[in-house]
Amino acid sequence: MLDKPLLLISSCLCGVFCRYDGNHNLINNLQALECRYKLILVCPEELGGLSTPRQPAERKGNTVVTCTGEDVTDAFRYGAQQTLDIALAHRCKMALLKAKSPSCGKGQIYDGSFSRRLINGDGMATELLREHQIEVYTEEDIEDLLV
Repeated sequence: MLDKPLLLISSCLCGVFCRYDGNHNLINNLQALECRYKLILVCPEELGGLSTPRQPAERKGNTVVTCTGEDVTDAFRYGAQQTLDIALAHRCKMALLKAKSPSCGKGQIYDGSFSRRLINGDGMATELLREHQIEVYTEEDIEDLLV
């Protein structure tokens, strides 16, 4: 039997309680993904040393701040680097990450005003993965991974 392709995936999408609010974002298609891919779970924010639960954070340009104004950019950068290191160590060519997140969002993220307004952009981990030619998907385009 051939080895399954590897898929880096946000832990929260697999039901791990690692979201900022201590919850998860379990996806309905997890079993189908597990049949097709070997999943490599990551949470860039926890890898960056942030606790769960934690204050909500949003990206403002090249920085990430919490709703209380704390600058958590260094933790997000470190988590992004740790995520990339794991992807490279496993030779992952694809990642499925959480949409709109300041770490994992792809194409659109929250604007940093905590008003739920979206802007064009990527989360820090997504940005770094894409710079290293790792194709990033979100749960919003999961069907593309299952064709």
